[in-house]
Amino acid sequence: MAKAMFSETDKVNIRWFWNNYLKEKTPWLSVIMVLIIIQGFVYQQFLVYTEDGLRVIFENGDFWDLLKICGFVIGAFGLRALISYVVPVLSVSLASEAVLKLRGQLISKVVHLNQDYFDHNSSSELILRMASQVDGLSQFVGQTTVNAVKDSITILIVSGYLIYKSAILFVAALIVLPVIFFLLKSVSENIKKIQRSAENVFGAYMTSIDEMATGIRTVKMSNQEDTEISRMYDASSGIKDLMVRLQKAEALVLPAIDLSSAFVFVLVIGGGGYMVLSDKYALDGASIIAFILGMVIIFDPARALSQFFTRMQASLILLESIKALVDTQDEKSDDIDKPKFQAETVDIDLNNISFAYTGGSPVFDGLSMAFKRGQKTAIVGSTGSGKTTILSLISRLYEVTEGSITFNGQDTRDFSRGSLRSHFSVVAQDVVIFNNSIRDNIRYANPSASEEEIEEAAKLARIDTLMHERGDLPVGPKGSQLSGGQKQRIAIARAFLRPAPILILDEATSALDALTEKKVNDAFAELQKGKTTIVVTHKFSSVLDADKIYVLESGKLVEEGTHQEFMKNSSLYKSMFDAQMNEQAS
Repeated sequence: MAKAMFSETDKVNIRWFWNNYLKEKTPWLSVIMVLIIIQGFVYQQFLVYTEDGLRVIFENGDFWDLLKICGFVIGAFGLRALISYVVPVLSVSLASEAVLKLRGQLISKVVHLNQDYFDHNSSSELILRMASQVDGLSQFVGQTTVNAVKDSITILIVSGYLIYKSAILFVAALIVLPVIFFLLKSVSENIKKIQRSAENVFGAYMTSIDEMATGIRTVKMSNQEDTEISRMYDASSGIKDLMVRLQKAEALVLPAIDLSSAFVFVLVIGGGGYMVLSDKYALDGASIIAFILGMVIIFDPARALSQFFTRMQASLILLESIKALVDTQDEKSDDIDKPKFQAETVDIDLNNISFAYTGGSPVFDGLSMAFKRGQKTAIVGSTGSGKTTILSLISRLYEVTEGSITFNGQDTRDFSRGSLRSHFSVVAQDVVIFNNSIRDNIRYANPSASEEEIEEAAKLARIDTLMHERGDLPVGPKGSQLSGGQKQRIAIARAFLRPAPILILDEATSALDALTEKKVNDAFAELQKGKTTIVVTHKFSSVLDADKIYVLESGKLVEEGTHQEFMKNSSLYKSMFDAQMNEQAS
């Protein structure tokens, strides 16, 4: 039975979940098991009292004996009612604690996943795993499984009593078990296949929701609401079809058990009636009625248990999906034994590096660059030339395939990523804004910062006036109530609040008007003192004072020098600069 229900992968996943999240709760689980066993014996005693009560009615006629039996039944079921309250409350509490631990592990795992994972998986897939799938697993562990254990114990205890009463009659009733077994085996395999498809379809549907919500401004401005409705409806239609298929597969089980039950009752009534009429068996009418009642008690949990096995197949798919995420290689596990990098100032060198994104063509092949402490170094070039990729490699979001990147002459791969990144202050065009106040968004860069430090950072970034005007008002999901320039000034304020040896400005002033840009650049001049400053931009006004400018084209370094040097020669930089100036003048 176990081999039919569980694949080798299922067994590994179940052991993993038990050892990591439930094993430590064994004492409390033992308490639940004892209570469930007591609850099972209540049914067995109910059959004993029922049989005795029938004999009192049909044979003895003693009213007080009947009253005493009724009192015992009420007491037994009162105990069962108490246990019925305690067990689910306790089991859900334990399951919730276990799943909370799992959620914590998933959160830590996702935050430390390699950047390449996010390049190939949508945020909606993460939401599906971390929210919907974990919640489904929690319900299965905390409620469904405990109920299944309770049903199993009830079946075992009541069956034991029925065997004691008449082993021949009980064995005859088991003739239908092979039919049920093969039906469950067939259905479970089908359910697994459907559930895998359902998870993929749900993922695609959630991705379409995420894409719609993220791009709703473009959808509305392009008048493409009908297109989005059609696209999302098609995705939801796939869910409907799979749910119907899943229900059809599950629905085969209960009718089969009902038909089997009818067959069993015919055997028990017919065979039991013969045994009562015959002098060869020590059974009377009260015994047979109690036996039939016992079979009724068994078949209700048997029906529920059959549904458990079908649901279990779907839950095993959820467990497999969640464990796959937990097992995904991440940055933290790569860096566990690596030392921390520490330095007051940093020289950065790219030494003959090569790099290609997964499945893509090479971006760099033998590229060398240097970024010196106390200097401002700019990287310019057309879109797709590799400017931002250089920043990703320096911060080890990706690893070079050949060559090396060194900090103060030491290979960055020899140190933990966290310690390297603690040396960065980053202002990027793509700003992460949370639905909190502007003050809280600035504080994100340094949670321990004082109010005075936050005020000073906001003032330097020219966001202080707006911060005071809005007060504690949240800025909306992803900063929806802020303009692009206001978001960027929050990012700039964060850089002032968390100064570090390396300052990275990735299109840092792209959303600012000319006047605000000049004021912010003046503030940056103070922040850049003594730091290794790397500027990536398409606005040449930000690099005029750079100590060195690198010009990239299609991943190749074509020119290096200063603004003054480039403007004296016929260079790619000069042509790009002149084109931008002419565009601004027109």
